[in-house]
Amino acid sequence: MDGMGSPPPSAKKRVKFAFLATVSYALATLVYLLYSTYRPFGTALPINAESIVSRCKALHLTPGPPDNFRARTKSDRFVQGTKPTLIRNASIWTGQDDGNEVVHGDILLDGGLIKQVGSVNASGYANLVVLDAAGAWVTPGIVDLHSHHGVASTPVLTGAYDVDSLQGLVLPWLRSLDGLNTHDETYRLSMAGGVTTTNVLPGSLAAIGGQAFVIKLRPTTERSPSSMLLEPPYTLNGTTVEGQRPRWRHMKHACGENPSLTFSMTRMDTQWAFRQAYNTARLLKEAQDAYCAKALMGEWTGLGEFPEDLQWEALVDVLRGRVKVHTHCYEAVDLDGMVRLSNEFKFPIAAFHHAHEAYLVPDLIKKTYRHPPALAIFAVAAGYKREAFRGSEFAARILNDNGLDVVMKSDHPLLNSRHLIYEAQQAHYYGLPANLALASVTSTPARIMGQDHRIGRIIEGFDADIVVWDSHPLTLGATPQQVFIDGIAQFEDPHVSTKPKSLQHAPITPQWEKEMADAIKYEGLPPLEPKTAKRNVVVFRNVGSIYLKVGGGVKQVFASASQDSFVVVEEGRITCTGTCVGAREQADTIHIDLEGGSITPGLTTYGSPLGLTHIIGEPSTTDGPVFDPLSGPVPSLVGGTLIKAADGLVFASRDAYLGYHNGVTSAVVAPMVAAGGFLAGLSAVFSTGATHKLVDAALVQEVAAVHVVVSMASTVSVSTQIGALRRLLFGGGEGEVQRYFQDVVAGIIPLVVNMENADIIASLITLKKEVEAAKGNSIRLTIAGATEAHLLAKEISEAGVGVILQQRPIPTFWEKRRILPGPPLTEYSAIAALVRYNVTVGIMVDQSTNVRNTRFDAAWAALESNGILGKAEALALASTNLETLLGVGERDAHLVATRGAGSDFESKVVAIISPRSKSVYIV
Repeated sequence: MDGMGSPPPSAKKRVKFAFLATVSYALATLVYLLYSTYRPFGTALPINAESIVSRCKALHLTPGPPDNFRARTKSDRFVQGTKPTLIRNASIWTGQDDGNEVVHGDILLDGGLIKQVGSVNASGYANLVVLDAAGAWVTPGIVDLHSHHGVASTPVLTGAYDVDSLQGLVLPWLRSLDGLNTHDETYRLSMAGGVTTTNVLPGSLAAIGGQAFVIKLRPTTERSPSSMLLEPPYTLNGTTVEGQRPRWRHMKHACGENPSLTFSMTRMDTQWAFRQAYNTARLLKEAQDAYCAKALMGEWTGLGEFPEDLQWEALVDVLRGRVKVHTHCYEAVDLDGMVRLSNEFKFPIAAFHHAHEAYLVPDLIKKTYRHPPALAIFAVAAGYKREAFRGSEFAARILNDNGLDVVMKSDHPLLNSRHLIYEAQQAHYYGLPANLALASVTSTPARIMGQDHRIGRIIEGFDADIVVWDSHPLTLGATPQQVFIDGIAQFEDPHVSTKPKSLQHAPITPQWEKEMADAIKYEGLPPLEPKTAKRNVVVFRNVGSIYLKVGGGVKQVFASASQDSFVVVEEGRITCTGTCVGAREQADTIHIDLEGGSITPGLTTYGSPLGLTHIIGEPSTTDGPVFDPLSGPVPSLVGGTLIKAADGLVFASRDAYLGYHNGVTSAVVAPMVAAGGFLAGLSAVFSTGATHKLVDAALVQEVAAVHVVVSMASTVSVSTQIGALRRLLFGGGEGEVQRYFQDVVAGIIPLVVNMENADIIASLITLKKEVEAAKGNSIRLTIAGATEAHLLAKEISEAGVGVILQQRPIPTFWEKRRILPGPPLTEYSAIAALVRYNVTVGIMVDQSTNVRNTRFDAAWAALESNGILGKAEALALASTNLETLLGVGERDAHLVATRGAGSDFESKVVAIISPRSKSVYIV
């Protein structure tokens, strides 16, 4: 047959050449094995010599993707059957050009990858899913560098709490993957905030807590922890990939208070434990290096087995520069110790986490071995323990100004990672440039974790992890409309709130230059005591609106778009609004331009221990918990006494002053109960700006309400707690306890019961009806906490019960499990759902450090309410509503002046108007 005979001459030459090449390669290999690694005559070559040589050469490979990674056409995480998606008409923040590039166009997703960005040709794609973004902002998926998803699972249950081991101070051999719970109920919640990738770290109780693993949050068909991993180390299952660069590993270190308190030792002990561990790893590394030096020289005699130790191999890899070390460190003393350690043992540190004092010692951070670590920080959370006491809201800006990488992180579930973008928003509010604020939760953490070859930016060839937002992602309340992970849309029927056009651009944030300079000057403790205006008359110019308390609510009483709108305040009272020609020209006046801003009621806070503590993590700075009658004997000396919070108030705390500076002028606090406590006592109302209790109007109201806690976390049963409450309401108890509960039954004073679970709430409503039927009076009942109250919205409304709850719920415990998360997961938030049934609702916070953000919480509640709440109703959540529910009497209310119109991230509190003290305080 034609073509099947002898090959032509040219073909013969090719065959001959191929034959010679094969023979040459075989001879070269033989020569290499026999002679290139010279060995003395008679030395036996180990049967695994080739693998030993390969292993030794691999020790010097640095981690990273394969050289041909960008040529991939399909993601290793692609799910078969996923349809290609075209996102049209988007405003795309790509993460390129240091976070400054914005492309207006389309994005094509296919094969789990981003295929095209900008001008897209999708004509060749079948079964194309098209999403019209209608100009919406699109960013890469949010990347969380510090999370405990799956190992500190929520709801917290004893059978699935694997975040910390107490088996030793140094545990580099432990792995977070081995405790990763796939049933953590916050995976989906976090995705609803745009989070697509997290670094799951062990906890921080041990000095070396173990190895961390990067995961993507979407559910997988395999439903296993391993299937969630992003680029796990090749050695995870005991194998290697010949010739491939290793993948990055991660490890958690911790210094400071946590190891000291957990293991009853000092910082000196912890530092020695580090040095001892690293010396062990160094000796093993040196033994490996010496072994490989001989192997590569062909000196096989007596060489034996490769030196290795499963317990210490990960720490050896740290010394080889193959592990991203994430170090929990707060203070300068601990940061300094870790910097010295890194130089002593010559290993880089990827990031200092928390790092509350890093902004005070940027030059120290730069001395870390090889390169400065990134700083993974909170935006404003500080002061909750001693080593966090000097934290500053300006840290992100200051660190960036010093050329250091800034990452905003969640420490989920400590901060709900669903709202990690909120951390970036606050960092931007306090001065971090917009491009770097967005980068701090996308491209920067991706780079720090060694994944910036595939996540953190929107460019061709990267993983198809995309977030479509309902407003600019740096505006308050920005919420995903849709989230894609590996090209898969995560929400089948997302709920979207309509946002005003003003929220479609990055906020123009206030100036903070003086405050930032003071933070550095005073080493994190700038003076915060309010300063009284030095003149009797203060004139506010360019006032855009005024909201006042009217008839038990809040109403807008003035609005103007003119720069010639004035408000004149004399001795703490408004005496003129409008043009005020004569009044504004008085002598001895101070003029403040509000630039279109507002004057609104001062806000009230409840729910945190503010007013009873300076540093909640330091018992010596707090009032302390009360004796609980259901948990143990109450000393006879205080038997029958209902404890008053007013007797234990502490003033001039930094959290109180920061609240005052941000428009929170009053606080209601009940006595603190220990975990599982029942009877708290009597709440008090105080001024957050007062320097001490004897200052005029410092103690606003000595007694406001009676407070009780009913919880599944108690040491006694829920039924016992309800039974005890029933007895008190029916005349039980003695002394003050009996008298105040008689006032509750008579409707004279409110009863505030902290509870979360719908079943317990139902029992309380039943008890209320029972008592009212027997006594003939209406009880003023308020439920605080109330995470599951939305399940009984109709019944709560019919019973005339008020509700106080947090604006951003998280199912931390079983009794808080059934949350109503709001968009994009549900149409309504819990607040909106309750208001729809005409329930009187107030908002609360659970930590003193969050008090300062109360005005943001209120505004956020309105933004996600689908028009149910306006600005006046939002203000009422943290003022008149809250005060009514907590028994706060009518009084001359403070007013707050804010400079700047637009969103709340564009405004700044500049003055507090106080009728009670007949003054204006400049903040």
